[in-house]
Amino acid sequence: MNEIKEVALTESRTLRDQYAGRTDVLDKVKALSLLPDGVHADIPTVATYFEVTADAIESVVRRNREELTFNGLRVLRGAEYRDFATVNLTGANPRARSVTLFTRRTILNVGQLLAESHIAQAVRTYLLDVEDIAGADVRNEATDRAAVSRAQLTMLDAARNIVDVRWLDTKARTVIARGLGEEPDIEPDDMPLYVPDFLKGKGLSRADIESVQSWFGRRVASLYEAEHGEKPGKRASELPNGQIRETYAWTQRNMPLFEEAWNRWYADRYPTELALIEGGA
Repeated sequence: MNEIKEVALTESRTLRDQYAGRTDVLDKVKALSLLPDGVHADIPTVATYFEVTADAIESVVRRNREELTFNGLRVLRGAEYRDFATVNLTGANPRARSVTLFTRRTILNVGQLLAESHIAQAVRTYLLDVEDIAGADVRNEATDRAAVSRAQLTMLDAARNIVDVRWLDTKARTVIARGLGEEPDIEPDDMPLYVPDFLKGKGLSRADIESVQSWFGRRVASLYEAEHGEKPGKRASELPNGQIRETYAWTQRNMPLFEEAWNRWYADRYPTELALIEGGA
């Protein structure tokens, strides 16, 4: 049965997505080495892990770039590449002008797709075996969920003097509701507001969002400080690569500031589809 499911895993993105977070499997199959930053691997590193050629990894990337990018694949060029290479790619070809980077999540994704590697096959087999074992634990889901909620609430209480109080309250409501197996009852204005989601709603591409979001957030923060006389609260965010970063705890109440920052500094540079239609009317 697992052989059939393994073939399905290589052919179905929907099935692969179900296992996308099980990056712990990589080290259970074989020790995984990363670049000095401790987060990324380049093509030679990934090829070494799966015991295949760099060409085999490049072929997987070419055929599945959109999916791998969704799971953390990045290509650094220009100044960003030079800054990264100085610290993390000391043995790189001096003529190189770019580097393709994989997170642990991306490497797992490669293992789900790579056909000609016995290591990749072992990764897929382990994923499916873990699922079979996990099936026996479904009966305890409610108990486990409650235990996780208690642990999360303890952590949130410890953070009370560190992160934004309004965001903390919303997060606590969400944790409690999930612990009870219910949907959280949250005021619409208290729902989280994320800069990337806002910029995506304005029609920006993924590359533009990555370029703009840092300064956009700072400008919204400056507008907030000018209006309220204090800096906005912050919260801890987990990035796709597993890193924890402190970000501003925006909610839907801050939408007017987002719109003001957009209209002041970005609307002319990134006209929305509606603006283009109105401009041509």
